[in-house]
Amino acid sequence: MTGKEIMDETDRRTGGAWRPSPGLVYPLLGKLLSEGLIEDIDGRYTTTEAGGRRLKSYEGAKDEVDRTLSGLMRVGLYGRFVAQDVVDRLMGLTEMLREDVSHLTAEQRVKYRAFLKSELQKIDEQDRGTSSQGQD
Repeated sequence: MTGKEIMDETDRRTGGAWRPSPGLVYPLLGKLLSEGLIEDIDGRYTTTEAGGRRLKSYEGAKDEVDRTLSGLMRVGLYGRFVAQDVVDRLMGLTEMLREDVSHLTAEQRVKYRAFLKSELQKIDEQDRGTSSQGQD
């Protein structure tokens, strides 16, 4: 999918509860691209073989979170402690996934910078197209 399609699909899957911003999606795509976990084919992103392996490793974590959250619905007040445990685990996972850009190699930084510039240009072009359509 393109970055915009990813945002649209997330919005659709969450029933409009969450639509990630370009400021979240495009830097994340750039990081995944620079790490070789996805590739850009004519403006659309798809997982690489390495990316597929990484996704499989996260499936187990997702299943654990789903089981824990479904248990929260049944345990009442005790669920508050379990909820804190889930939040703590998610925060730990989030920190792990937020690898600082300073850890990227020089080559990865060049790719990341080029990717972000390209995506910003696409956003600018879309904005210009949207504003010119509104003037008709």
